[in-house]
Amino acid sequence: MSLRLFDTATREVRDFVPVVPGQVGIYLCGATVQAPPHIGHVRSVVAFDVLVRWLRRTGHRVTMVRNVTDIDDKILNRSAEAGRPWWAWAMENERAFTAAYDALGVLPPTYEPRATGHVPAMVELMQRLVERGHAYSAGPGDVYFDVRSWPEYGSLTSQRLDDMAPDPSAAEGDKRDPHDFALWKAAKPGEPETASWDTPFGRGRPGWHLECSAMARRYLGDTFDIHGGGLDLRFPHHENEQAQSRAAGYGFAQYWLHNGWVTQSGAKMSKSLGNGLLVSALLETVRPAVLRYALTAVQYRSMLEWTEDTLAESEATWDRLAGFVDRATERVGMVDIAAVELPTGFAAALDDDLNVPAALAVVHEHLRAGNTALAAGDDPAVLAELGAVRAMLDVLGLDPAGEQWGIRTGDDRTGAALDALVRAELDARTAARAAKDWATADAIRDRLTAAGIAVEDSPTGARWSLAARNDSEDI
Repeated sequence: MSLRLFDTATREVRDFVPVVPGQVGIYLCGATVQAPPHIGHVRSVVAFDVLVRWLRRTGHRVTMVRNVTDIDDKILNRSAEAGRPWWAWAMENERAFTAAYDALGVLPPTYEPRATGHVPAMVELMQRLVERGHAYSAGPGDVYFDVRSWPEYGSLTSQRLDDMAPDPSAAEGDKRDPHDFALWKAAKPGEPETASWDTPFGRGRPGWHLECSAMARRYLGDTFDIHGGGLDLRFPHHENEQAQSRAAGYGFAQYWLHNGWVTQSGAKMSKSLGNGLLVSALLETVRPAVLRYALTAVQYRSMLEWTEDTLAESEATWDRLAGFVDRATERVGMVDIAAVELPTGFAAALDDDLNVPAALAVVHEHLRAGNTALAAGDDPAVLAELGAVRAMLDVLGLDPAGEQWGIRTGDDRTGAALDALVRAELDARTAARAAKDWATADAIRDRLTAAGIAVEDSPTGARWSLAARNDSEDI
């Protein structure tokens, strides 16, 4: 079975056929860095990280472009409220997004362009649209796309132009049609001069939609494979991107993928609703791997309803996965997961529009088989199941023994030192138990428990792991 993806533009699951065989170009709408990220912001990045990992695992060379919008109205307004230069405000929040991506094990993009670094490319695209009769100047610094000049406008979201609500900024400037959208915005009185650039049409700054079309073409060419983003970006952002790029004569994206939202009580998570959960705040009490699991486990097109139980369920599942990998690795050693053939059920699930829940069901089948093999002392079966579980989880960015989350990895000096110290305590406890010195043995176990170390006695000896955090202790 080959990879099949739900194309938002055609509203059907299609066989994925790259423009260039063996190579895949992806453009993902990244952060508008007006504020630090909440989990609703990072849902999209984690979902597309799974896509990138799967494409690479199946032999594709992937070019992943994820932009940063570092100039827009909200950035200017919020930086002014904070009394900070807009560019400093944007950079501070960009770093917060990068820290969140890194903490969640998101692979770095091939390129991560900023809007402010690509103004010449935007001006070039804007001039081309004006020359081809699809855009016009409406006064110094204001340039609009003429939606009625492009008959296919609305095709991405299956809307008729006359049925669409007018652009809320229709009163601004001298538009020919209230549905026309801004390619370039004139500098406003009171805005910093550094937030505008000279163009043949007057001084101003880019419209949101123009940025992405220019940057996608710069790094992926006139025609590329996949454009992705959150479901809320379909209209007007992606509709406008497609219209201006194709009106300029470019093939643009051949597939459109959109992920569902993170919701609370059915409402989209957003700052305006006041229900945002900052990633940085969550990571003060939640292990990053647990948060990654919670964001990954739901199929990317589904809404992820965030409740009090979401993280508790993810933590319990992660502990089962990591516990098996730890025990099995201790018994049979490390596995070269790159050489492991993935179970057919897992591969079929991911080829079916990245059906992660079905893929995880296969992971848990092998987890159960691995635990059974451990109990039976069947080392060949343990080795096989360890390889299968780790290889599958690696595709999801969740390998407990990988570089990101790593137990027993090559250069984990902190982990090695901790292991040596805990082992010494466990050896002393074993000696005390052998001498029937139960008071000393219990005291050692109590010290380890107080330090956050869980001890498990087994027929092959005592094992240790970091205990799950009990947040009630902080209340």
